[in-house]
Amino acid sequence: MGIKFNDNEDLYASFSTKDSFIDSENYLVLEYPDHFSIDGSKKVRVKYLGEKFAAINSFFFDYLKEYHVPAAFVKNHNKNSLKFLKYERFKFHIKILNIVDKRIADLFGLQEKELLDLPVFEIHYGNGNDSLISESYLMAFDLCTPEELKIMNRICSKVNAVLKSFFERRNSILAETICHFGKHKNKIFLIDDFTPKSLKILPLNKEDKWIDPYKLETSAGIKQYTDHLLNLMSA
Repeated sequence: MGIKFNDNEDLYASFSTKDSFIDSENYLVLEYPDHFSIDGSKKVRVKYLGEKFAAINSFFFDYLKEYHVPAAFVKNHNKNSLKFLKYERFKFHIKILNIVDKRIADLFGLQEKELLDLPVFEIHYGNGNDSLISESYLMAFDLCTPEELKIMNRICSKVNAVLKSFFERRNSILAETICHFGKHKNKIFLIDDFTPKSLKILPLNKEDKWIDPYKLETSAGIKQYTDHLLNLMSA
């Protein structure tokens, strides 16, 4: 049985963080456990996975904050947990695509994994296979205001530009990432997610040995890809 990471799945359906405790009225601590789900049900434990996920998340949050991206991340709490501003989480997320995925390939008759000239921003709600929604759903169901969505789109554009440049300098392509948002004191913050669930990184040179982030089907595969991201961070 393989580990199934549905591309439209929320982070928490496949790798769960938990609000371990609130340490004040304004902060919370998120703990990253050493397990993830197989087929959305059975949990598999991988040694030091939570510690590695926390390290990757904190690295990219700090990196993006250097470019004035508003992030709720405050600091590392311990090896496998991070401290955040206490936020109210929006119930949808925005997927940033820099390559042609299977849905786009089928829809427009393009080659899968072909580079896009401009990024595509997709809004997703829920954990199912059919989670893609339009902006009108957000307004109709009062999920956010038009102004809040504009702010999120601007943040996504900046996140994409900064991370694309980061990985290009390491001979890699930012194929895809997912941005989750929360609100703290009426301000919009980036709250997730730079784990292997979200970050899909491909090599510029496909002749090199590489790990396909869309085919993480074993515990060894997720460990190998996680270590690959850690190596890119230190390059």
